[in-house]
Amino acid sequence: MENILFIENQRFRQPWIWVVLIGILLLTLWGFIQQVVLGIPWGNNPGSDTVVILSTLIPISLIFLFGFMSLKTEVTNEEIRIAFFPFISRRYQWEDIEKAYIRRYKPLAEYGGWGIRFGPKGKAYNVSGNMGLQLVLKNGKRILIGTQLPDELGRVVNLIHPFVE
Repeated sequence: MENILFIENQRFRQPWIWVVLIGILLLTLWGFIQQVVLGIPWGNNPGSDTVVILSTLIPISLIFLFGFMSLKTEVTNEEIRIAFFPFISRRYQWEDIEKAYIRRYKPLAEYGGWGIRFGPKGKAYNVSGNMGLQLVLKNGKRILIGTQLPDELGRVVNLIHPFVE
């Protein structure tokens, strides 16, 4: 029976994300109310009511998406599991990992931001911050898993495998 030694569940909670999303929603809601409800064309070159309705649904969808998105990391004696809900789920067996260590990284410079990212340094799964568990697989691939609990995650990984830097 496997024993989960570490678990972390992260969500997008940065205030700036929510300010931007809610700001866009308020703007599109104003256009929706003005044009679709009150019948007053919105803007100098107004789109159809369908365009206004769709442009209001987009920020609503993004708010729901960011509200439900999460990065779950689990460490067991056998593997590291990540799930970036609702998009992906991955498992990395310890036997396939050459190195694993906690490091500070630059999300924008190294990976182009947060989320599921691909860059010259490999893949990154992160939601905020600048600390992560760097995995170097035996096949040469590099995976970075963001964490808000770097000390705790580092201790657990170090206990399982002595190759941790």
